[in-house]
Amino acid sequence: MQDSNATHASRAPRRRVPRAERSEQIRNSLIEAAAAVVGEVGYADASVARITALAGVAQGTFYNHFESRQHLFDELLPQIGQRMIRFVIARVHPDLRGAARDVARLRAYFEFLEENPAFYRILYEAETLAPVAHAQHMKTIIAGYVRALSRSLDRGELHQDITERDLEPIALMLLAARGYLSMHYGAGREGGGKVPDWVVDSYAKLVGNGLFSEPGAAVDKSNEH
Repeated sequence: MQDSNATHASRAPRRRVPRAERSEQIRNSLIEAAAAVVGEVGYADASVARITALAGVAQGTFYNHFESRQHLFDELLPQIGQRMIRFVIARVHPDLRGAARDVARLRAYFEFLEENPAFYRILYEAETLAPVAHAQHMKTIIAGYVRALSRSLDRGELHQDITERDLEPIALMLLAARGYLSMHYGAGREGGGKVPDWVVDSYAKLVGNGLFSEPGAAVDKSNEH
């Protein structure tokens, strides 16, 4: 005898996905597929056919969401970049201060690259093949780093001769270090891989002795009232 509960469940109506929600799902699928394809073959060979095949949608559907392949590329890096920012924020303890916080951000970035190796190619090829996306992403990243350094400056964590005017060039220097370290030791290396801990330790020595006035471990709140 057939289970009545199972029969009832099989007859239960499926939730109808609203058109707007379905459209957003398809758009996100195309972006995810584009990230995977660009990460594998680069922007130049990331055709609409490859992207739609991986996303499991018809090529005609692509143009319901993006005007062109370049339109998709112009949105790809900023969206994946926002995912990277959220990843880093989630892995840095909010009570860390000074050099310890900056090093934790670096370590989290390397962890993101390890889990999302496509990001490296998406980022660095974008400068020439998706310049609009690259400019938007870099503006966001630089502004965020400057805000973080400004908070450190306000808290007295930076060396006393550092001023507000120094923060943007310092942010660019630190971003350059992050880029070249990942290029040489991590995801950018042939075969990819995890950036060794001793590389992070070397970075910690640099910023701990040259930028921040103290190591800046987690804030001790035991004496706060």
